[in-house]
Amino acid sequence: MDRPPGGRALTVPAGLDATIVLLRHGETTAIVEGRFQGQSAVPLSPLGRQQADRAAARLATPHDPPSLPVPVGAPLEIVHSPLVRTTQTAESVAAAAGAAYGQPIALRADEGLREIGQGEWEGRLGSEIAQRWGDVLSAWRLRPTEAHAPGGEGLVEVRERVAPALRALLDRLGEGRPPGVPDGPQVLGSAAAPDHPWSIVVGHDGVFKIVLLTLFELPLERFWLFPFALCGITVVDIAGGRPRLRAHNLTEHLAPVLDERARDATERRERAGAL
Repeated sequence: MDRPPGGRALTVPAGLDATIVLLRHGETTAIVEGRFQGQSAVPLSPLGRQQADRAAARLATPHDPPSLPVPVGAPLEIVHSPLVRTTQTAESVAAAAGAAYGQPIALRADEGLREIGQGEWEGRLGSEIAQRWGDVLSAWRLRPTEAHAPGGEGLVEVRERVAPALRALLDRLGEGRPPGVPDGPQVLGSAAAPDHPWSIVVGHDGVFKIVLLTLFELPLERFWLFPFALCGITVVDIAGGRPRLRAHNLTEHLAPVLDERARDATERRERAGAL
């Protein structure tokens, strides 16, 4: 794989057959208050804990109808950002999956998966940021590779730390397994779930955007292409070393706990471009 525009090259192991499930964390106290959180240590809100539990239950029984496109058997590991909100969400998933599969599921924190640092914006209300840094915020929304929060991280910096974290995840999925066939069928059919390895990654909206852009060799200028809902599930499978987006932003499992007010608050925050 060639060097992606604006970031470190990522080499998917040749012939790798594997699946990655991306799960964003649940609602936090900062989201409830309308604050930019970045890398700050904010916990899940009561609703966020419910969202995490619902997502955990869904991932613990992924082949219950409607089935998720993931392999049979337990996940190899649950990798997560070390921030509080992602750690809490990952712990819920590990507990539910461990109970469902009758075995403990390894939890691994990776510093490379921290959310994009928001510098002086972290902890501040979105309304204050719009008032004090309106021009920068507008540029961030329109030209994300050219602007970022004062004292925060640029997208190239983020990609430089995400790429090795992603490569470590892929290497672990491929350990001890023979390579698949790179020219195998790529059209989806009705075949049974494969038995290749899979892992769950619990992370953040901004970093997950970078993960998908990196996997699919898309430029950082397309940063806003992939939205990630709170506790939404995204599935990427890799067939013969070639990644494919199988499902994105599934949230049906959250229906019992997401009332209209919560959905409206989430949509307002996503329109604001806060991470």
